[in-house]
Amino acid sequence: MVSQGVPIVGDRKFVFVGGKGGVGKTVIAAALALDASQHGRKVLLASLNPVHSLSSLFGQDFSGGTIMPVKGAPNLDAVEVEIEDLVSQYKSRMTARLREFFKWAEVPINPEPFIEVATTNPAFHESAMFDRVMDIVLEMGGKYDLVVFDTAAVANAVRLIGLSKLYGLWLARMIQSRREAMEYRLRLSFRKEKVMEEIKRDPVIADLISLNEKFTKTREVITNPQLTGFYFVTTPESLPISVVVRFIRMVESFNIPVGGVFVNNVIDVSDASTDPSGYLAAKVEEQRGYLRMIEERLGRLVIGYVRSFPSEVRGIEALKDVIRDLRSYTPPIPA
Repeated sequence: MVSQGVPIVGDRKFVFVGGKGGVGKTVIAAALALDASQHGRKVLLASLNPVHSLSSLFGQDFSGGTIMPVKGAPNLDAVEVEIEDLVSQYKSRMTARLREFFKWAEVPINPEPFIEVATTNPAFHESAMFDRVMDIVLEMGGKYDLVVFDTAAVANAVRLIGLSKLYGLWLARMIQSRREAMEYRLRLSFRKEKVMEEIKRDPVIADLISLNEKFTKTREVITNPQLTGFYFVTTPESLPISVVVRFIRMVESFNIPVGGVFVNNVIDVSDASTDPSGYLAAKVEEQRGYLRMIEERLGRLVIGYVRSFPSEVRGIEALKDVIRDLRSYTPPIPA
């Protein structure tokens, strides 16, 4: 049970919320953000989902990628990060870098098909999104006490986090390749001192070094357990539990600190007793087995439980009910 005097996520500065699609990540992320804002922290809630739901959750339009204050929630701002605009901007930057590489290599073919392949590969959207995450971490970290990221479904989030390790390796290799190509070409016409001066002035190397510095700073933040935590959401069902267990292993392999696990949509015994059909009573018995599984496989990481509400969670007051559950509700788990 979380102490009433502190936010549920403690004093962390960056929180990522992930899990299988459909388990209620957005609701939990919004509840964590609202809870911290009620404790006097200045909070930004950022949706990284391709299909956003913050607008419908709060009954307020957050589309367009502009940070806006949440009505009725002092200290809380929100933004839905628009992926298509990001991809377009990222594609332009990457295209310019690739054209410069082709020009220096003096490749006697049309580079456009290669550029098209490079900027439409399956990981390109995740690369663009990770670039935006880096911007938010470095730019908003000084403006907010806490940034909560509502991440995409598990498969996309794994690729996104994986980039935090692979991105640096790719950048280092790109910088080294560019330097080697320049040195080889310039040695034919310049003295060594002149070669080094030309390399320092090269806009592509400068761009890559700047990008690498941004990545390095971001990775230092993301892997710092005092600053960052990745939280998972599951429901008392077999597949979501298995996904979270697997997801935790993947995240830990990238040295990303795990903050904890939240269990959503728990049917309470008292609710089942009011159902004359017996359906909810049967679901309670089924969930008890899965709750026991969660306790056995994830018990040390479970921070809070949320009951299954009779209607969709929408608005500040409904989120306050979620917060109350996260802080105090404990379902009966059989031994």
